[in-house]
Amino acid sequence: MRKLIQKIGLGEYLLVVMFGLVLLISRFTGWSLGLGAGKNFWSFFSEMIAFLPLMFILIGLVDVWVPNNKIEKHIGPGSGIMGTFWIVLLAMLQAGPLYGAFPVAYLLSKKGCSIKNVFIYLGAFSTLKIPMLAFEIGFLGFKFSLLRTLFTLPVFIGIGYIMEWYFKDREFTIDLPAYGKL
Repeated sequence: MRKLIQKIGLGEYLLVVMFGLVLLISRFTGWSLGLGAGKNFWSFFSEMIAFLPLMFILIGLVDVWVPNNKIEKHIGPGSGIMGTFWIVLLAMLQAGPLYGAFPVAYLLSKKGCSIKNVFIYLGAFSTLKIPMLAFEIGFLGFKFSLLRTLFTLPVFIGIGYIMEWYFKDREFTIDLPAYGKL
């Protein structure tokens, strides 16, 4: 079976092909679990198709227009507490799903952002975006949002410092996946 899969060329795509087959079979048999998975998949896929091209265009523009020395000066290894402030502000002002933060984190790392600030950015992006805070305040109240922010932000900053310490004497690089480039 393994040789047949390799001969056909489906080795690395086998899981995707199997998922597609399950969706197709579910469509014809009316299997509710498969139909629900297909509906969720298409919803998520259409969101990604609408969001990612614009995100990659913006990342490309920032890559070309913003010089590396500006990134290094403001959020690089020697930026200190002001670098943390700027990276949290950047994360708060952005909108979009979490998978949109990873290309930005890669770009920041490539342009000279410190490891600490890359991890702080990812944590702050996941919890402190202004649109998300507005919904949270509306549903759970200002006091809850303030307390959650006061507890989570120091945790993410602490994680950033721990990761910087952990990778200090190691050669840490963020590599592109083997199947493509940003």
